[in-house]
Amino acid sequence: MPIAIEQTIQVLQIVVQSVPLGTNLSLLHLLWSMLNGSFLRSRGAIFPALVYSGFTTDETRRSWRALRYGMWRLDDLLQSWREYVLCQAKWRPRVYEGYRPLAVDMTAFWRLQLKGWLGKYFNGLANRMLRGVGFGLVAEVGQIEGQRIPLLRKVIRAHPKDLSDVKLKAMVLDWAGRHLADDEVVLFDAGAHIADMQAASIKRYVIRLASNCTARRNELPAYSGKGRPPEYGRRVRPLKRRWKKRTIEATKPDFSTSFEHEQRTIQVLGWSELVLADMKPHPGNETFSILVFFDPLYLQPLVLGTNVSLQPVTAFKLYLDRWPVEQIPLAAKQMLGLHRQFVFAPESCQRLPELALLVGNVLTYLAAVLPPLPTGFWDRRPKKRLAVCGESWPRLIFQKMALFLVNFEKSVQLPTTYRREWPPTDAENGIPDRLFGFFDGILSRFVKVPNSASSLRSVSPV
Repeated sequence: MPIAIEQTIQVLQIVVQSVPLGTNLSLLHLLWSMLNGSFLRSRGAIFPALVYSGFTTDETRRSWRALRYGMWRLDDLLQSWREYVLCQAKWRPRVYEGYRPLAVDMTAFWRLQLKGWLGKYFNGLANRMLRGVGFGLVAEVGQIEGQRIPLLRKVIRAHPKDLSDVKLKAMVLDWAGRHLADDEVVLFDAGAHIADMQAASIKRYVIRLASNCTARRNELPAYSGKGRPPEYGRRVRPLKRRWKKRTIEATKPDFSTSFEHEQRTIQVLGWSELVLADMKPHPGNETFSILVFFDPLYLQPLVLGTNVSLQPVTAFKLYLDRWPVEQIPLAAKQMLGLHRQFVFAPESCQRLPELALLVGNVLTYLAAVLPPLPTGFWDRRPKKRLAVCGESWPRLIFQKMALFLVNFEKSVQLPTTYRREWPPTDAENGIPDRLFGFFDGILSRFVKVPNSASSLRSVSPV
């Protein structure tokens, strides 16, 4: 048996060791079918995937019953999985100025034809709300030999009485705020706002803000002597914008600096001691800072908001460590084929995606720790990471140069396959003029015609 298969089976055994006897074996069969790619072949169907893995009819039915009626919880499986990873001592958390990143994200398994399901979430490709089963993900971000690997800590279901994305986001942030360690910082993308973080009482966070975000100073401006005295602080606008054919200039920053990152100079503008735009100045208000990063690799600047006193380079690196949490649903859906599911019981609709997310994290970890495997007979010396490949072709082609990004995403009209207008044709034969020379050459090879009748135009129809 190959070492990859042997170690994978051992990991799955450790994951299901807390499950009751009998159910653990059936659940192990199901997890193995997910991990070996059988769901790609079965297109999301459970019974064919188990059959493709080599299990008998009785074993297939027992695995289905373990999924539907088994006495197990995902939290117990996650606990066993985390204990195994930490005991191996290969995964190390990433630390910046004494803070560890805790990435938070939301994902959904789309079920467009699932009758009676009320949960809807935003789909970026469709640009609309679609029906699906939503989950919240909380993961620690670490590394194995320099490669960033997430470690799943919690999978949060949507509220059974309110399946909206707003309620799910509030539940995820509330759980992260209550279980946040003293040296952890919550990382969230543009789906959350400063008001959401303050409502969830999160002590430390770094989130992405909109390019047109605004805030206010936590102090009243000086009274000019005319009109009503001001009640709000001065408005702070990090970036300039256009409104009704006029340009609104940006607010002068409190400080500006720069740092080097991957051989690029990133300019930073910052504003501190800010409050929400609808809040009046008060000494007890929760304040935050806004940092704007101008990276020459991108056309649009990055706007971050944080309530932690950090160096700009630390906040920048912390936010970059938010992206490994996206690997968990990516491996579960696209790589393992569980983006399409054929279960319809309410509990099965929740349990199968939960197991898929767990298996996606297991697959990501095993791919980082196991030795590289050849993809075919031509792969004699397989390499796992690009860093050990030297000057390979991806390094030469996909270089991080701002020159390649100019007008790269510009939307242009694709050329039409057929001409909009027909070319001019011969009135007598109905053939385009440019094809007469081609037909004359073919006709002269097989048919002997007089010189006066060598042209196709002079040949009368039969």
